[in-house]
Order: sequence, then C-alpha cells, then structure tokens
Amino acid sequence: MLKFIKHHMISEGIEIFPLVSFLIFFIFFVLLLVYVMRMKKGHVDSMSQIPLSEEPVEGRQKLSHETSN
Repeated sequence: MLKFIKHHMISEGIEIFPLVSFLIFFIFFVLLLVYVMRMKKGHVDSMSQIPLSEEPVEGRQKLSHETSN
C-alpha cells in the first residue's frame, strides 16, 4: 500500500511539499534559537521568576486597574 501512495504522490507532482514543510520547520527553529541566544541574561532571569513571584505582574496590574475604572 505504501508503494501505491508513494507512486501516486510522485505522479501528481507533490513530492516538493515534504521538502518545503521541512524547510519551514527547520528555518523556524533556527530563527527561534538565534532569538533565544541573543536575549539578555537579565531579561531571561526576570522572565523565569514570574511564575514564582507573589507580586502582580506590571502589565496585569495595569489591566486590572483599567477594567475597574
């Protein structure tokens, strides 16, 4: 059955789609890796402490004051 599917896909001219999807996947993660590697260490440390802090996040605090007024 796999031979039938493979032959059908090649005969229809869609053999480029797996290559395109792999390239999109690979480029996305390379760009994501570059973005993460270029982030400042202080920003990464402050973002990692957000789930553990008991203080409200500044953005959420401003949003809650805007909705109460």
